[in-house]
Amino acid sequence: EVERELRLKRNEENFQEISDSIRKCNIRIRDIPEGEGKENGAESLFKERAAENFPNLGKEREIHVEKAIRSPKYVNVKRPTARHIVVKLAKVNDKEKILRAARQKKITYKGTPIRLSADFSAETLQARRD
Repeated sequence: EVERELRLKRNEENFQEISDSIRKCNIRIRDIPEGEGKENGAESLFKERAAENFPNLGKEREIHVEKAIRSPKYVNVKRPTARHIVVKLAKVNDKEKILRAARQKKITYKGTPIRLSADFSAETLQARRD
């Protein structure tokens, strides 16, 4: 019984590590209104925000976005906040440069501030809060 509990705990930790390693190139964008980006998609919305707020980042080399989606897939009616946009970048260095630049400058979308953060699993976020 004790051995089974230890194995279960170890498997959960391994799953958390794998989940975080998959997300290591992801950026999470918060506070962009729900209807925005429907015409051109979340990917072009991110590229526009990056070009507008960080004009120097694109000069060195182009930032490659693999995909960008709203997360979670369905809107929760009980929660009035907009869903986050998760952007998967091709390189971790691009993510780090964007997050570093975002810390130094206030990023806005149509006059309202938005927030960028690294994308971590729920367990990792909870552990960091504690």
